[in-house]
Amino acid sequence: MQISEKGLALIREWEGCRLTAYQDGGKVWTIGYGHTKGVKPGQTITQFEADELLRMDVEDHDITDLLDGVPTTQNQFDAMSSLAFNIGLTRFDNSTVRKRHKLGNRIGAANAFLLWHFDKGVPVKGLMRRREAERKLYLS
Repeated sequence: MQISEKGLALIREWEGCRLTAYQDGGKVWTIGYGHTKGVKPGQTITQFEADELLRMDVEDHDITDLLDGVPTTQNQFDAMSSLAFNIGLTRFDNSTVRKRHKLGNRIGAANAFLLWHFDKGVPVKGLMRRREAERKLYLS
């Protein structure tokens, strides 16, 4: 399974896009939709390049193997892909979202998205809104 345009749109919406390199909250040089590999101060890219970097980064965060062949709808896959893109594959692999999804506990998995709204232990309203959007997509 691959992320759909709907899933990519969700990531684009919540990540935002900057065509000039900037330092994120952790002082990591970042560009496009959260791309960090090889980014240098002062670097600029086009919108096309930002979209291509996003596709590459989403491929690097592919959750297919972590689902172990469990039946998954496109919307569930897109929502979980957005979460994995944001929190990383290791955290996604250990997440209650993935574990409950694999057990077929659809409501439990959806509700577990809402657990991921902290940054360094501090609740973040923007992350909560993103998780609510991912949860809604997962259930649709």
